[in-house]
Amino acid sequence: MKYSKEQIVWIFLRFALGFTLFWAFLDKLFGLGRATAPDKSWLAGGSPTAGFLKNAVQGPFADFYHSLAGNPVVDWLFMLGLLLIGLALILGIGMKIAGYAGTLLMLLMWASLLFPKNNPILDEHIIYLLVFLGFTSVKAGHWFGLGKWWVNTGLVKKYPFLE
Repeated sequence: MKYSKEQIVWIFLRFALGFTLFWAFLDKLFGLGRATAPDKSWLAGGSPTAGFLKNAVQGPFADFYHSLAGNPVVDWLFMLGLLLIGLALILGIGMKIAGYAGTLLMLLMWASLLFPKNNPILDEHIIYLLVFLGFTSVKAGHWFGLGKWWVNTGLVKKYPFLE
């Protein structure tokens, strides 16, 4: 198949952002020694959200985010978000729902760090948010992915929001 330059950019963005989230999931689950030490992994009994929410958040919403630190429901939602959004992007399926879910995840992460240190408004979370919004409006999963197959499944035909 031949892809346009624009399609190739979206393919690379999709894989890069998908792998970023999937890697974060694996690191927090197993403690691969990058951002998460093995003894702090989720499988070792650590909380994937506690360290960040207790120590890194700042700004007007800090008290709210501190209250969420170590909450098992928040841990599960965060880890499922990393896993499912990451896999959806890598595979090219569920791009609309992954795009909106990723947008929400990035908005929440940006709000937890108000106001960013290098720029009072804009940081990488907003850039990722814009890319996620882009995924909701282009057919990035159809290019070098399973998106064409996915949209023709009975499940997606019955529930189009899963596209």
